Amino acid sequence: MSSQADNNSAAIISKQSSTVLFNGKHEQYTHESHANNCTMKFAIYLPPQASDLNKVPVIYWLSGLTCTDENFMQKAGAQKMAAQLGIAIVCPDTSPRGEGVPDDSEGAYDFGLGAGFYINATQSPWNKHYQMYAYIMHELIPTIEANFPVTEKRAISGHSMGGHGALTIGLKNTDKFTSVSAFSPICNPSACPWGQKAFSHYLGEDRSVWQNNDACYLLPAAKRQIPILIDQGSADNFLAEQLKPEALMKVAMQHDYNITFNMHTGYDHSYYFIASFIDEHIAFHAQFLNPAQSD
Repeated sequence: MSSQADNNSAAIISKQSSTVLFNGKHEQYTHESHANNCTMKFAIYLPPQASDLNKVPVIYWLSGLTCTDENFMQKAGAQKMAAQLGIAIVCPDTSPRGEGVPDDSEGAYDFGLGAGFYINATQSPWNKHYQMYAYIMHELIPTIEANFPVTEKRAISGHSMGGHGALTIGLKNTDKFTSVSAFSPICNPSACPWGQKAFSHYLGEDRSVWQNNDACYLLPAAKRQIPILIDQGSADNFLAEQLKPEALMKVAMQHDYNITFNMHTGYDHSYYFIASFIDEHIAFHAQFLNPAQSD
């Protein structure tokens, strides 16, 4: 596994808050982002095992549409299992924000602020700020590894738009992440309204460019198979039109890529669903991040 993200640039961070939780610490920080050309915020949970003499592995969590760094940390209940297994959790914001950062002209929730889609925009005016892939890989990860007692073992997870981000970033960087998991991910954004709207604005109309940001196209090109876990609720209102997990599972079957996929009867798209199964996701990643701790 490489020592840090490629072309990395660790930022100078400023602590905004710190709270003790399960004998570890939940902290929020801000920093100036060169990738997104604005001030960014992230949250980190450091388990009680973390110290300069005992560095811990990290799960990077990517949240969904309309979320910030706060939603997952406050609603998912992941910290107890993370504290037990000695794993840090990092949760960035979902998009750039601030004065001068463009937003959807009609204030729609599925594009612009809160909807960065974890890709690098190429189209004006979005390309000046919306560089979320570069931010995660080349700025956030180096910043975490330069400032906190963490190892270079990383997993990535997320929900909905963030599930799309976890899948695509993980599949593009199989040498940098031990494992990937997702709740209710947008599995085939090139073929759903959320993805088509975002990609046409951020990336333009050339659909071949879209494919480099779609898990259904990235999976066959992955340099190696890394473990993937997906949980989906059967009562999710977005399942058929927006999420399309069957498309990704079809591609996985065609290419003999083993994905663990669980359909949960009656569960919806909310954080109630995430909270119900987050312990299993933390334990899943622990197998690969810190095998001795997960036994």
